[in-house]
Amino acid sequence: MTDSHNSGQHKDREAAAAEVRRMWQPTPSWTQPDPNDAEPADDATTDADEQKPDALSQEFPGDTWSTPASQPVDQPAPWTQPQQSPPAPSWTQPVADSAAASWTQPEEYDEEPAIESQATEETDPAAADTGLPPAQGTGPSSPVFGGSSFHGSGPGQEQGPTAQPAQPPAPQGGQPLSPAAQHFFPQGIPGQQTPQPPQNLSFRTDDLIQALPLPREAPAERGVRSMLKLRPGSTERSERIARATAATAFRRPVTIVVANPKGGSGKTPTTLLLSGALGQARGGGVVAWDNNELRGNMHLRTHDTNSRSTVTDMLQAMPMLTQPDARLGDVAAYLRHQVSGQYDVLTSATTTYAQIEAKDFDLIHRLLSRFYKVLVIDTGNNEGSSNWREAMKAADALVIPIKWKSLSCAAAVQMLEELDSQGPEAQRLIRRAVIAVSNGPGDVNKEVEKQLRPYFESRAAAVVDIPTDMHIAAEGPLDHSALQPATRRAGLDLAARVSEQVTIALNAPR
Repeated sequence: MTDSHNSGQHKDREAAAAEVRRMWQPTPSWTQPDPNDAEPADDATTDADEQKPDALSQEFPGDTWSTPASQPVDQPAPWTQPQQSPPAPSWTQPVADSAAASWTQPEEYDEEPAIESQATEETDPAAADTGLPPAQGTGPSSPVFGGSSFHGSGPGQEQGPTAQPAQPPAPQGGQPLSPAAQHFFPQGIPGQQTPQPPQNLSFRTDDLIQALPLPREAPAERGVRSMLKLRPGSTERSERIARATAATAFRRPVTIVVANPKGGSGKTPTTLLLSGALGQARGGGVVAWDNNELRGNMHLRTHDTNSRSTVTDMLQAMPMLTQPDARLGDVAAYLRHQVSGQYDVLTSATTTYAQIEAKDFDLIHRLLSRFYKVLVIDTGNNEGSSNWREAMKAADALVIPIKWKSLSCAAAVQMLEELDSQGPEAQRLIRRAVIAVSNGPGDVNKEVEKQLRPYFESRAAAVVDIPTDMHIAAEGPLDHSALQPATRRAGLDLAARVSEQVTIALNAPR
């Protein structure tokens, strides 16, 4: 029983060894069999049976992987033989002889590779069944590793892509060196690719400031967004933009004229509202001037803070105020400072013997331009007076206050027509005009608004609607802290619009 059991195990191991030999036997496409050899397998089997196993095979009689059956004992296995290295590809090593590169670039009318490929498939059925490339050495011009499978010249195979010349790897370019580093490394840093030529660097102050990153937007200042430290909403952001526009830094003192020949059209409240919006946005440097030739009412619409002086008193003190050593405090003694709006006020004459003329306007305008950046001038009702015309000549921007009432709008239209006939400068002033609509209780006539709003929008640069505010309608001193939020917001929009037109006027060629 033991001998028969051992004999059965020996047969099993021999069968397993035969299966291993069959698996390790190379395919015909790699072993390159000789067509004249009719019985290679029988001879190999006979030699393997007659071969004496070595010590390792005696210990493991079924594992004969150390000596393949397909090769003689004194001949090494074909996969251990050093193979002749194939010729270098044509894209890495140029070949002088055109025949050497025929395996990568077959001639147009060369049919021999196709015939040899068909012959290989007929003589080697294993290669045809398995789909392996033809065996090496089947013909004198046979490609290495069955080159037709790579470049496609044999039948039944798709034409492969043409071999493209290999591109050299992209160099790792370093960053441009600073001027100081170029002094020590004129050819670039050793071991690195030569950098690109340095760009022209500018060290001008303006260029350096523009290169700085923009500051982050400040968080919201009102509402729930301010408590959560979020960015402002669209309404608050637009208000910030208007405030920044109203605070535009002009390159010289500018003059804004508020004019409408019709009395009661809202010239004085509009002048004070605009002056307060500009003063709050700019932090001061604004003066409101009542240029009525006689007895305006700005002294009734402002707070009497530190002086009861008028333009007449300022004209009498002009020899002292025009001295080179005159100071802002000397001029401010004749003005009224409005704390809530951060602007000063020069009131008109209140007596009949002191009517303002053109020469008086020039003296006061030159003096105020020395100490203030923005002058907002409230004109009278007489277009024929000399000081009214001088104000129009000095204007950088024009504000036309109206109410949606027939008489107020008719006077504004007549003034525009008169200015339109006075030459190119007056016509440019009309195109830069801003219409300020300020209606008191019951002042709105819908029919007048429907008919004349398109006209003013077509002639002027902008139309700003100021809501009705009972603080303004009370006809007392205008306190900006007492205005409704919507009224202050409309005043800021008016200031921003006017500042835009002033900027256009300053940048326009003369």
